[in-house]
Amino acid sequence: MNAISSIRLFVDDQPVDVPAGASVAAAIATLGISFRRSVSGQWRAPLCGMGVCFECRVRIDGIAQQRACMCPVHDGMRVSTHE
Repeated sequence: MNAISSIRLFVDDQPVDVPAGASVAAAIATLGISFRRSVSGQWRAPLCGMGVCFECRVRIDGIAQQRACMCPVHDGMRVSTHE
């Protein structure tokens, strides 16, 4: 029987372990934190889950405006939700 490999990444400096192949959005959801605030101050989170709505944008490894629902995790990834 194959064991599911686990990936460790960091979301807002918090370590989180998720199965390999998971999306960044799934990793953030396991922490139970919000994704970001809109310009007007409203909390945002994934809406469509397929990259159309852009509500789940985060900074990944220093690159801003990445759609968390479309990005698979990799070991050591750094995600910032509130920039």
